[in-house]
Amino acid sequence: MIVSVKLRYTILTLYFITMCILFTLPGSAFPQSGWMGKVFFDKWVHIGLFSLFTFLICWAMQISLKRGMMTAFLAAVIYGILVEVVQDQFIPNRSFDLGDWAADIVGSFIGIWFWNLKYIKK
Repeated sequence: MIVSVKLRYTILTLYFITMCILFTLPGSAFPQSGWMGKVFFDKWVHIGLFSLFTFLICWAMQISLKRGMMTAFLAAVIYGILVEVVQDQFIPNRSFDLGDWAADIVGSFIGIWFWNLKYIKK
């Protein structure tokens, strides 16, 4: 199925906006500890969000070169650190979490890996 460039960029933009909203919610909007803390639920959420985000960047731009994939990866990683800084400085009941950023990096790598696995012709 052929998807237009405009639609691909629209989907990427809407996903990015959704991520921005989720990452700027105050800490009181999330459940406290319980079973989710025991399974590192928030880290899995970060991995999933950034896997899809990086994959969508590659899909929207139809990246086919390693340099492009590296740029998409770095853009996602930089966005992840910026999110942590914004949460620490401006969002009530949120703080900088190096573990979240590490999960963002892992998720970004997974997104690139899936893009490379599924869509790059060897």
